[in-house]
Amino acid sequence: MKGKGGNVGSRFPLSFWEVGAASSVVLGFVLCLLGVYQTMPASDYSFLKLPRTLEDLQILRDHLETYTIDYTAQVLVWYCVVYISMQTFMIPGTVFMSLLAGALFGVLKGVALVVFTATAGASSCYFLSKLIGRPLVFSLWPDKLSFFQEQVARRRGGLLNYMLFLRLTPTLPNTFINVASPIVDVPYHIFFLATLIGLIPAAYVTVKAGTALGELQSIGDLYDFNSIATLFLIGIISITPTLMSKTKCNTQLSLLVGSFVNAADDTDDLGRMPDLHKFIFLMGLFGLEVWGWC
Repeated sequence: MKGKGGNVGSRFPLSFWEVGAASSVVLGFVLCLLGVYQTMPASDYSFLKLPRTLEDLQILRDHLETYTIDYTAQVLVWYCVVYISMQTFMIPGTVFMSLLAGALFGVLKGVALVVFTATAGASSCYFLSKLIGRPLVFSLWPDKLSFFQEQVARRRGGLLNYMLFLRLTPTLPNTFINVASPIVDVPYHIFFLATLIGLIPAAYVTVKAGTALGELQSIGDLYDFNSIATLFLIGIISITPTLMSKTKCNTQLSLLVGSFVNAADDTDDLGRMPDLHKFIFLMGLFGLEVWGWC
């Protein structure tokens, strides 16, 4: 596969300077966390760990509630550094951090905090990937990267709408979008705007759930059918200007819907999916197919 920098496969593994640059970023995050730790009172901080379950999250919330009142600035800095570092280095579990923002800061402040840190972390990942990510992404997702590059090249005229659609819907993972966007030449201003705006609905859903953390039985409760349907509806609205400007799309949309409904009936594997998973799968295909027609 050829990219802007030539044959991506020829640049793997990373050079000494690329490893050094990535290590410097890691060191910067570690120093920030150490700085926060030094300003906190002497205490047992064994509870400070990345939550992996709702039980871990509730324990962390219970301990941090007091600190949030007395050491608000330190908790905010700790939260921002942890969330941004998780986004930068593709560490799973940011959904728990979003829930924690709702539990500690409420809906409005929590959404603002999550959108800020998620956008900053995605931007950090974007630039780090631009520096060292080409060989890594090519080795991890060669087929997906080729597909994404082709789609971006075809949507140059309406790239912001396309990136908004991807951010608003689970068509492609956000982690992949973060690391692949600079490699397929998505301009940063488009990446930034799509991320800043596109993450708001999902952030609201998650943060609001965090305000009632004790009522959650599993992470799956966050994204029920109605939540996913709402996100896809917003995603479709985001590409409406492009659809309205393409007469070809207007004449083919009804046919596309029918074809996907038939696909659900004819495909055995799809027929065995849970209804929510089937809906996500079909809507993801539908969204990509709409962009194929447009």
